[in-house]
Amino acid sequence: MNLFKGRISAYLLTLLLVIATLIQIKIPIVSSQASILKSKIVDMDLPLDPGSKLWSESLPLVMPLSGQVVAFPKWPDAAIKSIEIRSINNGREIAFMLSWKDSTKNDKVTPEKFRDGAAIQFPIGPETPFFCMGQADNFSNIWHWKADWQTDIDRMKAEIEDAKKGPKGDSIIRFELIPKRATPIEDLIGGGFSTLTTKTVQAAIMGNGIWEDDTWKVIFKRSLLTAGEYDVQLNPGRIKTISFAVWDGENKERNGMKAVSTWVQLLVDGTS
Repeated sequence: MNLFKGRISAYLLTLLLVIATLIQIKIPIVSSQASILKSKIVDMDLPLDPGSKLWSESLPLVMPLSGQVVAFPKWPDAAIKSIEIRSINNGREIAFMLSWKDSTKNDKVTPEKFRDGAAIQFPIGPETPFFCMGQADNFSNIWHWKADWQTDIDRMKAEIEDAKKGPKGDSIIRFELIPKRATPIEDLIGGGFSTLTTKTVQAAIMGNGIWEDDTWKVIFKRSLLTAGEYDVQLNPGRIKTISFAVWDGENKERNGMKAVSTWVQLLVDGTS
């Protein structure tokens, strides 16, 4: 009996040490949905506004992130340690909201500046590939939101609104070329490291990102089912694997230098 109690005490001590270590390095101990992200069905159009009350319909999943240390250049000291994910669907479309703490907004790209970003990755086939960019015989579909693309869209909208209001006082002619973008999200296909490719036919993945109170909140929205050859198909009532990545431009993160999650299960709710 004393030996049994001793083993239990040793186990509890080890568990406490592990928990203390996780807290010290700021990795969440548990998430609100364990390892399953449930896309809650709602009977409404899906919002692109992070402030919509509809997001409260979905329980959040808090995912620990770690630096990418598999491929060169390795990046063990990624800045973002965790991300919160919510998902809702209406039987036709699905939307995800990713949010994470970031004390600096990085939405410009120059030779010395790097952008903030986030990505969602899905396996295309029935098998789950390696979580970093898929495999040569097992592709991944990757949705990549980019903060500078978001700013391009926001600036263009502001330009259009100013033009509608007409000139006020002394008019100023600005010769600024703003890229015309329909969405801040790039639709990609990955078959392993250094193979990431923009899809020739982009799926209509809409998005919106807002930075406030030192927090990014980013929306991804797409039809559940599409006709694209390399589009992930998200069937209601089915489970799909999903993973996430985040880049912090202030920490000079780009390309493979990022924070990543492992695969988790996504359950697309098909009943109201």
